[in-house]
This record gives sequence, structure tokens and C-alpha cells, in this order.
Amino acid sequence: MTALKAKHQRLVLVIVALAALIGAGLLAAWALRNQASYFYVPSAMVDDPPATGQAVRLGGMVQEGSLQTAADGVTVRFVVGDGQARVPVQFSGIVPDLFVEGSGVVAEGALRADGTFLATNLLAKHDENYMPRELQDMSPAEARETVAETQE
Repeated sequence: MTALKAKHQRLVLVIVALAALIGAGLLAAWALRNQASYFYVPSAMVDDPPATGQAVRLGGMVQEGSLQTAADGVTVRFVVGDGQARVPVQFSGIVPDLFVEGSGVVAEGALRADGTFLATNLLAKHDENYMPRELQDMSPAEARETVAETQE
């Protein structure tokens, strides 16, 4: 049997490499298909709700006066709104330090049949004017001095 010419060997190698790349891409897409979660704002969730139990993210503002802590001390209920619609949320666990009424939040979880969003994880968001609690009660000059001391 005659050996393949160098030109044909390169062609076979390129075809095998291309097939391996396509296979790896398809395998990665198949593995990640269940990991993707859609992001909803309250108005989109009310207008076109996801399937019950489907993993999604809900983002919006925690409505003032809606935050309630259950007797167990771990379960919190609140309402997320976007100015157009409101979605009730329930979460059991330790809430982030920045989580307060009027702040932004991204809740990961699923919508229940009764319309309540059951969150498994909360991500608190802050605005661009974030200031650590330690510096909130200081004047701007005192805050600059404190920051300068920590950088020394």
C-alpha cells in the first residue's frame, strides 16, 4: 500500500481537527443547555410568565414597606417591582448585607403556581454612590482622612 502524499495527510488532519472542534462545541452547548437561566423584570414576568418551576432570575427594586421576616427568623417575604408591575418573592436563608427596602436585587429561583417567586439565592445591588457603613456618618473631610490612613 502506498502512503498518503503530504498534501493528503494535511487535508485529513484538517478534517479531523475540524470534526473535533465541532464535536467539542456541540458537547459544550449540550452540557450548558440546562445551566442557562433567563432574566426577567417584574413587568415581563407578569406579562409572559415562565413555566412553573423553570429556573430564572428576577431583577428589580425591593418595594418600600414590603419586607417581612417570618417568625423563624430565616424566611423573608418582599415584593420586587419595576414601576410597572410587582412580583411577591419568598426567600429562606441569610440575606446579603446590602439587602434593604428600596435597593436593587436579583433573585434566582422559580415561579410557583400561585404567582409567588421562590428564590434560592439573592444578590443585592447597590448604586454608584455606594459608601461603606463606617463612612456614612462622617463628613467628606473625615472620610477622606480615614481612607488616607488606611492606604498608608
